[in-house]
Amino acid sequence: MSRERLYIVTYDISDQRRWRRVFKAMHGYGDWLQLSVFQCRLTRRRRAELETRLRELVKNGEDHILLIDVGSADKIHLAVESIGKSLSKMERQAVVI
Repeated sequence: MSRERLYIVTYDISDQRRWRRVFKAMHGYGDWLQLSVFQCRLTRRRRAELETRLRELVKNGEDHILLIDVGSADKIHLAVESIGKSLSKMERQAVVI
């Protein structure tokens, strides 16, 4: 039995620099679903690490992060419905100007 839980992490960061820092930090913990939304499979320890890291990056009173516990990762098959654009794994690409 897996000890991982499935989390949806979404954030609204008011400063662009802090947003980029949060975005980069999140890549080490889960899969990027949409602009400020990640899906993460985390043990209790990894979840605590993520929370500590995010608390270091955000500014209280200005930024907002939600960690939504969906349930035990081995029992959950996350069904995501996409309206409008089709949902595909997000890929970051460099843009040369």
